[in-house]
Formats: sequence, C-alpha cells, structure tokens
Amino acid sequence: MEKVIEIKNLTKSYGSLIALDDFNLDVYQGEILGLLGPNGSGKSTCINTILSLLKYDSGKIMIFNQEMKPSAYQIKRKIGVVFQDVAVFEELSVKENIDYFCGLYIKDKKIRAKYVQEAIDLVSLNEFVKFKPKQLSGGLLRRLNIACGIAHKPELIFLDEPTVAVDPQSRNSILEGIKKLNDDGATIVYTTHYMEEVEQLCNRVVIIDKGKIIASGSVDELKNMISLGEKITIELNEINNDFIKQIKENKNVIDVTTNNNIVHIAYYSKEGNLENLIDYLRKNNVSYTSLFSERPTLNDVFLNLTGKELRD
Repeated sequence: MEKVIEIKNLTKSYGSLIALDDFNLDVYQGEILGLLGPNGSGKSTCINTILSLLKYDSGKIMIFNQEMKPSAYQIKRKIGVVFQDVAVFEELSVKENIDYFCGLYIKDKKIRAKYVQEAIDLVSLNEFVKFKPKQLSGGLLRRLNIACGIAHKPELIFLDEPTVAVDPQSRNSILEGIKKLNDDGATIVYTTHYMEEVEQLCNRVVIIDKGKIIASGSVDELKNMISLGEKITIELNEINNDFIKQIKENKNVIDVTTNNNIVHIAYYSKEGNLENLIDYLRKNNVSYTSLFSERPTLNDVFLNLTGKELRD
C-alpha cells in the first residue's frame, strides 16, 4: 500500500518536556487510522507538527511523497482538517460558510457549487442551508464544521473528536458521513476518546503515550496483546462470600471485584468460563438475577496499556 504520511524520527520538546520522542508513523492510502492516546500523550502535538502548525526539533515528515513544510501549499490543498473546536463564521449562513472554505481551494464557481452541494448532502444539512450558526444545535454545528473542512474533496482528512458532545442521532449521521468519505477514496486520521467509534470505523489503530507509539494494529490484534480473555458479570440475590472465595481460587481468573451484589470476574482464557460458572451456581444453589459475558473491548486494551491513573 502507498504511504500517504511518513514520519521519521520526529522529536518535539517544550523545554524539558519531550512531547514526541524519536516518533515514527506511517499512514497508508485508503485507510482510516485511529490515533489514540490519553491527555498529554503527544497526540495533538503529532497532528499539529504533521500539519506544519508547530515547529519540531528534528526528524522528517513526508506527505504524498513530498516533504511537508509551512510553505508546502501544493500539499495543503489535498488536506482537510476538522478540529474539535467549531470554527465557522457567525455572520455567514450554513451554505455561505461551506462555500467560503471550499473557495479557499476551488476557484472555478461551477465546480465549487457542485462540491458545496455534495458536502451539504453528505452531512444532511439541506434543510438548514440558510440558517446562521447561532441557530443550529450542537450536532448540526458539528456537521457544518465537517462540511467546511471536507468540501474541497481532500485526499487526506484529519478529524479531531468530531462527535464530542452530540446526541446519538447526530453521532450516527457523522459516522456514516465519515465512512462515505473513506469509501470515496479519502485517507482519514481519526482521533477520539469514544472507543466504540474506533472499533466501528478504523482499519488500524495506533496508541500513543509519552511521545511514543506503544501499540499498533487492527482492533483484534490489539485485543490479543492483553491477557484479558473474557469478562463475566453476575448479579447475585445476595452477596455470597464462599462463592467469591471459590472464584478467586480459579487459576484462570485474573481479578474479582464486587459492587453491592454485582460481581465482575476477569478471566485469562475465553474458553468455557460461562458454562463452568453456570454449572457451579447450579450445583451449589447460588441464586442470581442476571449473568452475562463479554469479550475485551478496545477500552480494556487502552486502559491496560496506558494505565488507569487520571491524566491532566
């Protein structure tokens, strides 16, 4: 696969703080790459250096096989950026905003009109083209922000938390639009703290912490990196200390935690746990109201690799 982004030995520091430490990353044509990391991991610094919004200490950034620099306008025309903070003109309507941002790259009026309408269609804003931003809900504003960033049909798109603080309907609409952009050929770098979105969208995931990549691969490959194989949650009619003790003695059990009458059991292996547990409950007359099993999630992987400590 052809590389769209190639980062070699990138280092960026803020005084004594090293934000990116000899950082290397490749992004391939046609993929949706999930770029994840806790607060302060270097994720935002990485994106800003790629876009030449930040100077870096050493290393090299290549985009479309050309070195990326602040003056590399021929590269920047092929890039679309949608930052977390909505950035539109309050005095312009929805359509005027999209037309303005598209016009920064597309000068032909007929082509621009076509692209603007296609962006409006993509984010389902046809009913709101004459509205001003202050008249829009949070979800509609997010969709407008995306339309402004992608209307010129960029080949490479950076999406930073595009669904933050929106309702499920708007989130679903945005995710469908992102899939459509990718189906149409765009390469996408996607950052979010919503792990279920990454599982739904991304072909490959890169997790950054302390300025370095600590894990990379498909969602399934990342899940196979951790020891957790299965999680079972059981709600007992009443807490049973003998049951808890017996479960903890199982060699396949990683951890047992309780919250009132709810017991969470983490297992190494994912084979036969549910059947064995149900059999034990039946034989020992342990009564329960609910029981369910789930495989490790990307959130489990993220916390396992980056830790559970709060970040600034």
